[in-house]
Amino acid sequence: MSKDLAEITRLVGLYIDGAGKGDAKKLEEAFHASARWFGTVGGVDYDLDKPAFIALMVGSPGDAGALVCKITDIQIDGTAATATVREVGFWGTLAFTDYFQLAILDGRWQITSKTFANTGASN
Repeated sequence: MSKDLAEITRLVGLYIDGAGKGDAKKLEEAFHASARWFGTVGGVDYDLDKPAFIALMVGSPGDAGALVCKITDIQIDGTAATATVREVGFWGTLAFTDYFQLAILDGRWQITSKTFANTGASN
């Protein structure tokens, strides 16, 4: 595994653990200060900045006991990358496909945005 692939996998893992357990420290480390989150759940559009996303995850962690997450793809092109994650059981009943954008900024890989598709129940 290349150094870049290992670091991107680690950062996405910080997201998975941080969002699942409501761990602000892991989310802070993984995401760029200006990162954004976009998507729709149950007809509600989400456009969150980093502090709002972290507050949401700390207040309502995604793992209600049955969360399964899998990195399904990582593409790297120089100093930019994308990663795709499938989540099933988020908040107990939701499924998502997450698309992460990453870049080397300030000398290190950072997640710059997440766009998600709600692919399962939305109650």
